[in-house]
Amino acid sequence: MNYFKKRIRFIKLFALGCLLFSSTESCERDNSEPIFSDDTDTPVTNILAPCENGFADIYPCSDYDLMARIPLNIFGATEGNDSWGWVDPTTDKEYALMATDANVAFVDITDTTNPIYLGNVPTATVSSPWRDVKVYKDHAFIVADNAGNHGLQVFDLTRLRNVANPPETFTPDAHFTGFGSAHNVVINETSGYAYIVGTNRAGTFAGGPLFINIRDPLTPIDEGGFGEGGYSHDAQVITYNGPDTDYTGREILIGSNENEVVIADVTDKSNPVKISDISYNNVGYTHQGWFTEDLNYFILGDETDERDIGNNTRTIVFDFSDLDAPSFHMDYFGAFTAIDHNGYVIGDTFYQASYRAGVRMIDISEIANSTMTEIGFFDTHPENNGVGFDGAWNVYPYLPSGNIIVSDIERGLFVIKKSGS
Repeated sequence: MNYFKKRIRFIKLFALGCLLFSSTESCERDNSEPIFSDDTDTPVTNILAPCENGFADIYPCSDYDLMARIPLNIFGATEGNDSWGWVDPTTDKEYALMATDANVAFVDITDTTNPIYLGNVPTATVSSPWRDVKVYKDHAFIVADNAGNHGLQVFDLTRLRNVANPPETFTPDAHFTGFGSAHNVVINETSGYAYIVGTNRAGTFAGGPLFINIRDPLTPIDEGGFGEGGYSHDAQVITYNGPDTDYTGREILIGSNENEVVIADVTDKSNPVKISDISYNNVGYTHQGWFTEDLNYFILGDETDERDIGNNTRTIVFDFSDLDAPSFHMDYFGAFTAIDHNGYVIGDTFYQASYRAGVRMIDISEIANSTMTEIGFFDTHPENNGVGFDGAWNVYPYLPSGNIIVSDIERGLFVIKKSGS
C-alpha cells in the first residue's frame, strides 16, 4: 500500500471517530478527504453521515443521508460543474463522472464507504468553469464552453475496469473537432445522436443544436444542425411516445433557448422542422428542463429570475400534451430565494439542483392538479439558501443502487441516498 493510501486510511478512521463523538468542526475537516478501497468489490451500505435532527454532519438535510464526498483538490481542480453516472454492464459497478474546470474525473462509487478515484481526462484546451459530460454505449462524451477549439472528447469507460495505479491521467479515445466550444452535449440514446448546444452564435446554426451521429462512438459524424430556434443553452431529445400521437416515433427536441422553449422535430437531420415555441411571464434566462415520464408536462428552470425579479426559487411547468400548442400549466415556488439550475425526473419525483439550497426532491404525483410538494433535500451549501451562483450544479439520480450523484461548485463530489433505503 503506497503512502497516499495509508494516509487516506488514517483519515477514514479519524473521520469515523469524529462522527462517533459528534464533533462538527472535525467532521467537516475529515470529510474533505476521499476514502479509497484496497480490494473489495462487494457493495456496502455504510453511511458516512446519516441525516439526523436535520443535519448530516454539517449539511442540512431531510430524509437523505451522506454516503460519500470527495473535494475538488483531489481531482486537481478548483471548481466543480456538471456530473453524470455510468453502470458497467459487465460488472454492475457504479461510477460517478465529475466534471470540473480542469478535467472530467472518474470515481468508482460501488462501495460508497471506499470510493476509488481512478483518474481523469484533462481538458482538451484550457480551464473552463463550464464543462459537460454525458454517456452513451459505455463511452463518455465531453464538451467545454469558453474553451477555444475544445470540440468533443470521447472516452471508453470500460478502461476503468483495469486501472492498475489510480489515479491515472487518461488520453481520450477520440477527439472530434467539427466545432470549438459548446455549453452542453445532449444525447438521445435511442437514436444514437448527440446534440451539441451552445456553440458559437456566429456559426452556421447560430448556436442552435448540432447533429452528431455517435452510433459508432469513436467515429462521430457531423450531420448538420438546427438554427431556426436560435441559440440553445440546453435541451432534451427523445424518441417520442407520448400523448400527441401525431409525433409517435418521431425524434423530438425540446430546447431551452434563453427566453423561450422551442419544440422541434429533428427526425430528418437534413430537414429539421420547428413545431412550436412558448415563453412565460417574468423571463430571466430559460435554462434547462425535463419531461415528466408520461410526457404530458415539461418542467423548466429559469436561471436568473430569482436574482433579477426577486421571487423565490421558481419552477415553471408547461402542458406539452399537444406539441403543436404547448401551454403554461403552473408555477411552483420553493421556500428560499436560491437559484435553480438542473433538474431531472424519476417517476413521481423531480430532483432539482438548486445552487445554494443544494438538491431538493419534489413530489410531482399531483402535477396534473397543479400541486408540487417538497419531500426531501440535501444542502451541499450550508452557509445560506440565498441568491448566488454557488453550491449544487447538478444532480444525477439514475443509478440502480439508489445512490445519487451531486456535483457542487465549491465542495466537489457528493453521493447521497434516501434515508432507510
